[in-house]
Amino acid sequence: MQSLKQQARKLKKETYAIYLACKDPRTPWYARLLAGCVVAYAFSPIDLIPDFIPIIGYLDDLIIVPLLIWLVLKMIPVAVLNECREKAEAAMSQGKPSSKIAVVIIVSIWIVLGILIIIWMARILKR
Repeated sequence: MQSLKQQARKLKKETYAIYLACKDPRTPWYARLLAGCVVAYAFSPIDLIPDFIPIIGYLDDLIIVPLLIWLVLKMIPVAVLNECREKAEAAMSQGKPSSKIAVVIIVSIWIVLGILIIIWMARILKR
């Protein structure tokens, strides 16, 4: 159990380091773009796939997010990443940042999906 907690802390620190690297001009544009998306999703209090959905709900938290974090870490220059990791280590004591923009995007996706399902159901019921 302690190992899982350590892994979770490390993942949070790496995500925050990616956030810092995303703001660094030495990071390539494609890495910044993907990093911004990954960080916004990781720090969002709302998941694209809600956790209450059995098995699939935890898929993003356990597999997709760590995989995307790993990919972004490979895209960031080593010197920038090391610098950002040090800053992240110092900043982690202040709490977890959150992304309000990601919340708006995810809620919007769910609203659009809900509207599409209602339209689809209405067409089925008209038949």
